[in-house]
Amino acid sequence: MELHILEHRLKVASIAKESVPLFTYGLIKLAFLSSKTRCKFFSLTETPEDYTIIVDEEGFLELPSSEQLSVADATWLALNVVSGGGSFSSSQPIGVTKIAKSVIAPLADQNISVFMLSTYQTDFILVRERDLPFVTHTLAAEFTILRVVNGETVAADNLGITNGFVKPKMVQRPVIHPLSSPSNMFCVTSLDPDTLPTVATLLMDVMFYSNGESPTNTPRPWKLRNSWPSASSVSGPGVKESVVGNEDCGHIRFFSFSLIEGYISLVMDVQTQQRFPNNLLFTSASGELWKMVRIGGQPLGFDECGIVAQISEPLAAADIPAYYISTFKFDHALVPEENIKGVINALKVSQAEKH
Repeated sequence: MELHILEHRLKVASIAKESVPLFTYGLIKLAFLSSKTRCKFFSLTETPEDYTIIVDEEGFLELPSSEQLSVADATWLALNVVSGGGSFSSSQPIGVTKIAKSVIAPLADQNISVFMLSTYQTDFILVRERDLPFVTHTLAAEFTILRVVNGETVAADNLGITNGFVKPKMVQRPVIHPLSSPSNMFCVTSLDPDTLPTVATLLMDVMFYSNGESPTNTPRPWKLRNSWPSASSVSGPGVKESVVGNEDCGHIRFFSFSLIEGYISLVMDVQTQQRFPNNLLFTSASGELWKMVRIGGQPLGFDECGIVAQISEPLAAADIPAYYISTFKFDHALVPEENIKGVINALKVSQAEKH
């Protein structure tokens, strides 16, 4: 298999929900008017706590400078595992559990932190740019490592490795984090970018107007700033405080939109999906639905290693497919609806064995 180092230099940031009106213009431009920007990699994920943005340096310039924007203190690079050559857009998705043993676990063992973004098309493994020599050293035996330069895939030579390179030490896996499973059922889908204008108003409502559950309540996009709900109105029973330590934490707000190299990916719950016109969203032949496992009782931070491995390794051992989306404060795995009880049991057994 091939490991592609994409050319995007990425920022990971968080916006508090009450501060989103300050950034709405830039976010709408990145999501719906990408031809007016130089941005090629943009992802926006809403959780009960905040909005997480993953965006390349060109797209980051579209956002206003503000103390309300919390930015992780590193530049990140996106890695993509490709089978059979080609690019991520022309290959079949590998799945986070399929790369657990070959990528995620080895990086965790070498104390290298990763940030995951699964999309409808593929899985992106984000690593700090400064960690790239350690990443390539760790994975070189398993993969042909290539780098994307100006859209062309070329051999990844040198990558900053010098004679003074010191192999990172193997580390003990970190603390086990609590898990919870919201009651929502989710779908992972996409749509043709040419149809984006036809659902722009609906998507803006879903992305920026958290309480707009009913189609009859859809506001006009230019009124979004004036109609923004308060922070207290989007938290309540079953949202932030109640997720910790519970297997079923009720219905939560979760929506993810990605526009990466012209390909759109959407993760939404079934209630949100039902608001879209029929036959607009792509679905799998089985119409598969997914349940979520949320990882973390307190915000996870960016320095701890092995969080993704904690989830992906037991799922890989049980041959259960999964999507995985890291956000600024918590991580989220999506597993097939029919497997959720088995997943919880497998993860509990894995946690017990590590204690």
